[in-house]
Amino acid sequence: MRNSATGFGLSLCAVSVLALSAGIAAADERSDALGALPEDIQALYTAPVDVAPAMLADLQAPEQPWVWCHSESYMGNPWRVTFNDELARLVKGAEDAGAVSEFVVSDSNGDVTQQISQMRAFIERGCSVITTIAGSSTALNAVIEDAYKAGIPVVTSAGAVTSPYAINVMHNQNLWGYDMGKGIAEALPDGGTILQVEGISGHPLVQQENAGLEQAVEESGNLKIVRKVSGEWTGSTTKSAVLQALATTPQQIDAVWSTGSEARFIAEAFKQAGRPLPLITGSISGDALGYWNENQDSFTFYGGEVSAHVAAQNAFRVALRLLEGQTPIVNTIIAPMPTVTQADLPTWYKDCMKPDSSSIFPIPPEDPFPEALLSGYFTNGEATPLYDFSKVPAACAE
Repeated sequence: MRNSATGFGLSLCAVSVLALSAGIAAADERSDALGALPEDIQALYTAPVDVAPAMLADLQAPEQPWVWCHSESYMGNPWRVTFNDELARLVKGAEDAGAVSEFVVSDSNGDVTQQISQMRAFIERGCSVITTIAGSSTALNAVIEDAYKAGIPVVTSAGAVTSPYAINVMHNQNLWGYDMGKGIAEALPDGGTILQVEGISGHPLVQQENAGLEQAVEESGNLKIVRKVSGEWTGSTTKSAVLQALATTPQQIDAVWSTGSEARFIAEAFKQAGRPLPLITGSISGDALGYWNENQDSFTFYGGEVSAHVAAQNAFRVALRLLEGQTPIVNTIIAPMPTVTQADLPTWYKDCMKPDSSSIFPIPPEDPFPEALLSGYFTNGEATPLYDFSKVPAACAE
């Protein structure tokens, strides 16, 4: 029987066998990749995370000074601006040391076709490395492969690409969502109700986070999700969605599960609706810390921090190690995320943080990705040169 969908003369049975074989091969490749990592690192990978052996082992380390190129897909929010400012600060340090001759930045402003064109220009320019926040997980794959063929490593941050020729530096979003759910379960041992505030509905990262929450709720046995709304990772949208949910959800809400940095907006919505503040999870931010400081008798938080500073630092460190000739073991490096509980808030809070400080991001008290742990991702891992976490400017520095 001819398969009309593919146009090839394969039976449906044969196609099924091939698909199953491909799945087994992918599973074996993932198992081999994880088996090459230290055990403490393997624990950071859960099922939804795609990982394979790195393809960059044969790349030759270029001579100094390097041309460092960064491809940005969108600089329209404070998090991205902070990321780029921190990356520029780090590369400037490498320039001052004579290791980098030039730092070139492009911004495609949400246009994936433009980003591809800009990255091709980087290849023609002869960049030594390309760091990027990719505008698509798949659309850049061809240009990333072209960079690999030209001997240029590509390091992604804040979202992975599916190309095997890049090194992704990311958090495990599934584990992030699960940890937020477990935090709620620990705070509510007798059970309770949850308002789920997801990011952009249908986004792959959101789907992973939601799956993590669902697993935590199922394991608890006594938590219940009473409503789910989409806040689109935007403060005003989140506040509006929560207000609408509260207007049609009369029962008590014991916790709000979210993974973005909109905790302050969620708290404001509850206060505006005249409802008691529940436990709120998410990524701690300057405005949330400012809100906590002014409402210490009612604001309760559990979460972590998806830090723009740390994301830039992690991308910089991995790229610099590649330039120095360190060999990555896998194509996806999972960066651990710090846990931030109610008891930790005084340590993270600084005087400059107010409820409207949406462009201020706290600096972790200590490096959440220790150099020794990062070295475990490389066959010849050594401490990153030209990097010192203690020199990161304070959140309130001018």
